[in-house]
This record gives sequence, C-alpha cells and structure tokens, in this order.
Amino acid sequence: MQAQHFPQLASVEEIERGFESHGYICSRKIATAVFLAFQLRKPVLVEGPPGVGKTELAKTTATLLDTPLIRLQCYEGLDEAKALYEWKYGKQLLYTQVLKEKLGDLLQGAKGLAESVQRLHDFGDIFYSEDFLEPRPLLKAMQQERGAILLIDEVDKSDYEFESLLLEILSDYQISIPEIGTVKARTSPMVFLTSNNTREISDALKRRCLHLYIPFPTVELEERIIRSRVPDVDEQLRHQLVEFVHSLRQMDLKKVPAISETIDWARSLLLLHAGELEEELVRSTLNVLLKFEEDIETADSELRTLVRESTAQETN
Repeated sequence: MQAQHFPQLASVEEIERGFESHGYICSRKIATAVFLAFQLRKPVLVEGPPGVGKTELAKTTATLLDTPLIRLQCYEGLDEAKALYEWKYGKQLLYTQVLKEKLGDLLQGAKGLAESVQRLHDFGDIFYSEDFLEPRPLLKAMQQERGAILLIDEVDKSDYEFESLLLEILSDYQISIPEIGTVKARTSPMVFLTSNNTREISDALKRRCLHLYIPFPTVELEERIIRSRVPDVDEQLRHQLVEFVHSLRQMDLKKVPAISETIDWARSLLLLHAGELEEELVRSTLNVLLKFEEDIETADSELRTLVRESTAQETN
C-alpha cells in the first residue's frame, strides 16, 4: 500500500486539541479511534444513533488535515455507476461519428480483412480508456495525489451487493475495471463509513474496519459542545437546557433530539433573550427540538415536571 501524504497526527491529544479548535468536541475514545485509523491505514466504521456527530467527524478530520472530503451518500439500489465510475457515453458517441467519417482513412492501406479488423479494434479500445471514464466518489477518492477523506455515509441504507463492491476497495485500495484493468490508489484515502444501525453490517465488511460506536454525549460533554458552538449562552441556562434535552431522550419518542437540535435550541433561546428555562418559553420552542407532533404532545404532557427537574439541578 502506498504511503499517505497527509499531515502527521502525532498523538491522540493532538487530535483532541485539533478537533476542539475546529468546534468538534469529542471524547477520548473518538480521538483514539481516529489516531489508530490514521496510523494503521484502516477504515473506520462509525455506528450510533442519528445526530451524534458521525458525519461531522469525517468533515472535521478533512478540515483538520486540510484534505479534500469526498462523500458518497448511500441509498437502496446504489450501484457501480453512481458509486464507482461510468463511461462518458456522449463523448463516446461523438467519437463514433468521427470514426465513421474517417473510416476510409483509417482502413487505407490495410491488407486483408484481418488487418482491417485489427485497426478497428485498436481504434475502438480508445473508447474505453481513462479519457472516457467519469469517476464517481469511490474512484475519485483514489485519484487524489495527496490523499482524501472518503466518507461513505449511511452504508446501512445500501444493499449487501454494494457492501461486496466495497470489500476489494477497503482491503487493497484498488478497483478492478474490466475494460482497463486494476486501478490502484495514488495515495490511500482515509475512509469513514457511517451507520445508523437500520440493518446489520456484514461480518466481512466489519473485519476490514476499526469499529467506533458514538452514543449520545454525557451532560458534561454536551455542555462543552454547546459552549463551543454557542459561547454566548449563560452557564446556568446552558446546564439547564442540556439537562432538559437529556430528560427528553429518556422518553418514548419517535425521534429524540440530536446534538445539532440541542445547538439550534440553544441559539433559539439566546435569540429570545432567555436567562433560564421557563415552562411557557420551552413550550413555544419545543418544535426546535422535536420533529413529530405526537412527540411534542408527549413532552408537553410532562413539561412542568421536566422543566422543574432541569432547573432544580445544580450548575456544574
């Protein structure tokens, strides 16, 4: 495997500090996984509930390393043409018309049918060269001279057939193109695969990756995230709103609030000049946190208790 040309990540501590400087507050476990993936040249399979920062982890790593981020969003039915490459059919068609016009010149002087066929064959091979290849995210990531961060997002939404396609790529960082041959990465990309656990990922794919599970953050860690992203929020209000969100996550909801929604709520409360959580203020802004009306109704029925418990907590 070729050596990566990325800037060096010398230690777990350096990654933690670097992430924090770019607004991504992470646990020691996350920083350690990124450090090992970088040093071992292995992909990272990042699992966890939606909204815990899996995609943001890849984006921040790309920013930290000043490296291109190439993203492949997975979905059911994703195939090679969208993920790997496809041929530039329009350009091939144009060249076919040129060939028809030049056919006489091409075959001029050919001795016999065999030589004529060989000349046509040699010309036809041009249509399946790299000049006519349209790279998609997987191939594009391997064409980067200085390396890239390849984000294969929500791989659990793809089919098992797509996972099989990934096996060769993640093992040897190479792709087999029948018309051209084996294309190897110029510089091995750093790969992040994310999964929301909507289905089980195959053992073969898991074996090729380091595994990282990101749960919802602790109260302390989420307060640090809010402090980083919304620094103007008062310390008391920051603690109260995080406690409230954590209480919501314990309820039986269709969709519990993600970290991004906690950040949006903190910004909303700041815009409304809130000094502390109050029942009516929370009720009027629940739609920032909750995306289903039945979830809002469920939370509203317990709102007084939730607010009282959140404001009764001692500020850290």
